[in-house]
Amino acid sequence: MGRITVRRPVLRLSTTGTRGRRPDTLAVEEPLEIRVAGKPLTITMRTPGHDFDLVAGFLAAEGLIGDARDLRAMRYCADTAEQNTLDVALAPGVPPPGDSMTRAFTTTSACGVCGKSSIEALRAGRPYEVAGDPVRLAPQVLAALPGRLRKAQRVFDRTGGLHAAGLFDAGGGPLAVREDVGRHNAVDKVIGWALRQGRLPLAGTVLMVSGRASFELTQKAMTAGVPVLAAVSAPSSLAVELAEDAGMTLVGFVRGESMNVYAGAERIAP
Repeated sequence: MGRITVRRPVLRLSTTGTRGRRPDTLAVEEPLEIRVAGKPLTITMRTPGHDFDLVAGFLAAEGLIGDARDLRAMRYCADTAEQNTLDVALAPGVPPPGDSMTRAFTTTSACGVCGKSSIEALRAGRPYEVAGDPVRLAPQVLAALPGRLRKAQRVFDRTGGLHAAGLFDAGGGPLAVREDVGRHNAVDKVIGWALRQGRLPLAGTVLMVSGRASFELTQKAMTAGVPVLAAVSAPSSLAVELAEDAGMTLVGFVRGESMNVYAGAERIAP
């Protein structure tokens, strides 16, 4: 695994006129090239660490694999100096991505869903239905999740520059927490962990994210069978539409003792 933080000198200034140089810790951002059977698929900017989970989650979110049995092997490529190229071998019978899909993928640390432009395009390829998930959550459980997520952000404590995604059970117990410079990467790492552990679909769980609830994060949660997505910030309009269409519960502005429920309020206990 590559470095996840680096030290760099900075000039620290204040409005009172004080100034001084000191070292600062930064979160590492490096490219990861994803190959399938040796053929380049995409490049994403990420924080090194849990790369196998990241790639598995990315492939699952894009509908290329459905569970761990679809993966035969993953390995870092020996023809690169750094561990920044990962090659995936799919199981026999699993179709590889076509040329049109390869051309559609252009991801950065700020972009998640590629080649998908509408809710209608996602509806046909939905691997799990979450509308019937009977999970119920107390508001107190949701209110406690940002603090539990923040407590698990070890690299954020040193850098202040990483997003986080955490998977919790209905009682608020943590199942997996991942950090990354990209919001969608952090979610992919959590979903990839679940896929490799044979836990999909993620029925009865809550996915808590440290930023806003975008369309791409809602799509990834839906694809993994997560019934509840919660965020410390706002959702987008399209995220709300997708959550309503899929039968998901979407909660935003989970801060302190308050929150806004944008979709699926029936899962929140009175």
